[in-house]
Amino acid sequence: MELRHLRYFVAVVEEQSFTKAAEKLFIAQPPLSRQIQNLENELGIQLFERGSRPLQTTPAGQFFYQHAVKLLSNAEEIKSMTKRIGSLDRVITMGFVGSLLYGLLPRIVFLYRQLQPHLQVQLVEMNTTEQIQALKEGKIDVGFGRLRISDPAVRRFMLREEALMVAAHSRHPIAKRTEGVHLTDIVDEDMFLYPNTPQPNFSTQVLSIFSESGLEPRNTKTVREIQLALGLVAAGEGICVIPRSADTIRFPHLHYIPILDSTAVSPIFLTIRNLDESEEIRILFDCIYQVYDLEGIPYQRKIFKAES
Repeated sequence: MELRHLRYFVAVVEEQSFTKAAEKLFIAQPPLSRQIQNLENELGIQLFERGSRPLQTTPAGQFFYQHAVKLLSNAEEIKSMTKRIGSLDRVITMGFVGSLLYGLLPRIVFLYRQLQPHLQVQLVEMNTTEQIQALKEGKIDVGFGRLRISDPAVRRFMLREEALMVAAHSRHPIAKRTEGVHLTDIVDEDMFLYPNTPQPNFSTQVLSIFSESGLEPRNTKTVREIQLALGLVAAGEGICVIPRSADTIRFPHLHYIPILDSTAVSPIFLTIRNLDESEEIRILFDCIYQVYDLEGIPYQRKIFKAES
């Protein structure tokens, strides 16, 4: 059995037709049919329900399809990683969500550049969902995000949890409560959420935090990005929930108040490909923990084993 047999089989399953699959693969239909028949003979089972329209897999065929897709995905992952490792000009590309630039990510990347002067470090802004796909396609090597998205092709490490705050105009009653507020205190306020990119995103994360406490904000409006949300808050239009690190964004009359609920946190994740155990990734982890130590930020060190 060869990878091309798996590609042929997957194409037939997804197109539900030998004719359409042959067109997609740019081969004639008779050779494709023979390859599938040879595959069935090798396995000793029938993969397709004969005579079904559109073409359907047998239970065994469906099982084989699911694992064939995984094998093909792993093969592409191995190919992209091998190309990167064999490249003379070593490049590490990091995907990140924009809000992390207000926190410690710039310091981590700067330290990493000092320790890895032979590497070209590239930063690409993208949401967490885009990062997962980019990792699988070999377009990035590391992703920094806030959402808990699982995929069998990647490994996700939670670096720490960042407390959330509420932004309000200085004349808003909440601004006087400098010691902090609870979610129940702000659930009925006019609230700006961000971003307005395809979900899931940070706005859905904020809403889920309310939901877990049995609360549902009803007066919400989703805007493009955090700067726009905070500008509207500074104009007295409402309030906004942000990660603590974003309190460095300054507008006149804008105040930040801690949210006291223990659930009001936003996790920060680092995601890599499953097969990536390179020395470059281990050093990146070291840089992260070194910055956390300097800032006195609690974290649980993840054991990352690099190849010897």
